[in-house]
Amino acid sequence: MRESRISRHTKAKTTVLNMRLVKTDCTLTKPRFLGWIVLTILWTLIPAAAQISPGPLSRAHQSINGVTNCTTCHELSTGQPTFKCLDCHTEIAWRVRARKGLHAAYNLKTGSSSECVTCHSEHNGEDFALTKWDLKTFDHQQTGWGLEGKHTGLECNRCHTPERVSKSERAEINVKDLTRTFLGVSPSCTACHQDQHNGRLGPNCLQCHNSIDWKSISVGKFDHSTTRYPLTGLHAEVACQRCHTPGTDKQPRYVGIAFANCTDCHSDPHRGGFSQTCQSCHSTVGWNKTSVPGLNRAFAHSQTNFPLLGKHAEVDCVQCHAKADFKKPLPFQKCSDCHRPDPHGGQFAHRSGGSECSSCHSVDSFKPAKFGLKEHAETAYPLQGKHATLQCGQCHLPKGKATLYKMKFQRCTDCHTDEHAGQFTVAPHFNRCENCHTLQRFLPSTFSLRRHNETPFGLSGGHVAVACGDCHQLSRNFTPKPTARYHWQNLACTSCHADPHQGRFKTLMQQTGVNGKPLECEACHSTTAWKEFSGFDHSKTSFPLSGVHAVTKCIDCHRPPSPAVALLNVDFKAAPARCEACHADIHGSQFAKAGVTPCASCHDSTKWKPSLFDHDKETAFALQGAHRNVGCDACHKLTRTVRSSTVLFYLPAPKECGACHGPDVTTESASRN
Repeated sequence: MRESRISRHTKAKTTVLNMRLVKTDCTLTKPRFLGWIVLTILWTLIPAAAQISPGPLSRAHQSINGVTNCTTCHELSTGQPTFKCLDCHTEIAWRVRARKGLHAAYNLKTGSSSECVTCHSEHNGEDFALTKWDLKTFDHQQTGWGLEGKHTGLECNRCHTPERVSKSERAEINVKDLTRTFLGVSPSCTACHQDQHNGRLGPNCLQCHNSIDWKSISVGKFDHSTTRYPLTGLHAEVACQRCHTPGTDKQPRYVGIAFANCTDCHSDPHRGGFSQTCQSCHSTVGWNKTSVPGLNRAFAHSQTNFPLLGKHAEVDCVQCHAKADFKKPLPFQKCSDCHRPDPHGGQFAHRSGGSECSSCHSVDSFKPAKFGLKEHAETAYPLQGKHATLQCGQCHLPKGKATLYKMKFQRCTDCHTDEHAGQFTVAPHFNRCENCHTLQRFLPSTFSLRRHNETPFGLSGGHVAVACGDCHQLSRNFTPKPTARYHWQNLACTSCHADPHQGRFKTLMQQTGVNGKPLECEACHSTTAWKEFSGFDHSKTSFPLSGVHAVTKCIDCHRPPSPAVALLNVDFKAAPARCEACHADIHGSQFAKAGVTPCASCHDSTKWKPSLFDHDKETAFALQGAHRNVGCDACHKLTRTVRSSTVLFYLPAPKECGACHGPDVTTESASRN
């Protein structure tokens, strides 16, 4: 009975803890009514209220602690849990509805408190903090008023103080201790800062100031056109304090400033010389700029003897009318009346028209000059080929008034640097670039194969197909920069090609040819092909080639130290001269003498077979009669295995007739056979 009662009690407790809390209204539905019945029964059965509550409330909610006050914040239901936070925290509720403040940034549903518990957790004890702030990472922009400029470095309590909470806001805030709330502070500047203008310029300080530097007035933010004196032209760039000077109260004046006439601020530079107003000739765009539209419309310079055309219309008045004396007559018949001294230093004084600027320039623009290819063709140096594509400044180097237009041009090197570092300064070229190049393009050169054959090094064979740059490579021996070499004191093969034989044929290479010069590599090779050795006579060596040796490849005897280098690094003088040094002993050393088999005793280089072996003289069994026509293997049948090969051994060999012909054959009949 006790266990059953405890079990029923536990189930009832679990049922209560799992009940869903929903927002209440005036009508009790059937599920809600049943919930009230269950709750009433549990209050009767369970002795301690703590068995129902998940835990004690925080200090802020101690006034509603106890199981009888659950419905103050919760509504009992078997559905999804709902809360009634905004029923009490009305100052938050209206801000959410008005889309204002921090909570509005969380996109909370209007009238719903379900999202509140995601940040504010209850039933965690009296000392549990319902609100936790991480001021280092908090984004003030979420409140609807981001911190900018010098506001970003302030502590929170510099702005959020009770005295800055407006009276209208205080009535809506439930927290009585205003030091514990961040609500109610107006974002207007005057909530924290004193209005230095005492309301004369309205409440919006940001129309002139910013949060970065209070004294830096953002003129562009204030619309001066709404005043009686709109700022135009250069007036818009003037600092405010230049016009709004301090009054008797030592504060900037913004009313009572005279502005009807220009002379209210500006002195008359003409000292009364003109009866017209300043606006009749000038405008706010620029006092000294004759290109000002207002001045051109007001003062018709075209009605004078010198209409302003082209760039003249942009010249300041005082550049012609010195000291603003507009009544003094000015000469203007020639350009040089005003434009002096001659910027070209008299370089064109002797040409037709003299130094008159209009010969090459116009009033529309000084640059580019009207002097083009057509005009240049009438000079002593017409521009042709690539020269016709150059800009003037590439020859006439810009140096201001020191720019030269009268230049030397008889030789290419008058303008062009010697790219060959003086290699062609002497005969027959004398640095005449035109001998190898044209005005159409510098490369390719016009130096042909025929002309190359007229040099001390004529091209033949494989040299004809070699690109110029392969031989004439850049050399760092020239200054100021590496230059291709075109002259060599030594034209020997080894001046370009490395000696692969490492000087082993030095004596042979120093032999004199038909031209009286050393043969060098041509003692063996030719320019037709490196592997063509027609110049080398092997019969003059210690090993003349005869027989089969004459058609044997060089590499078969002159073997390289490794297969990777072929004949390139072969020591040709180290080739063997004995047969056994090249040829393997196929007789299994049966004819060896002192460990060496002398092949030449039986064979020669003409052909390997038949052997030169004299059976009558070299053996004790002379071949006579029919024996002379018998093959060696008919008598010599003994074989042995030497190094995995079957070798015919000639000794011992049978000498008795019966050994070959049988026991019944006599010596006489065997010899006849």
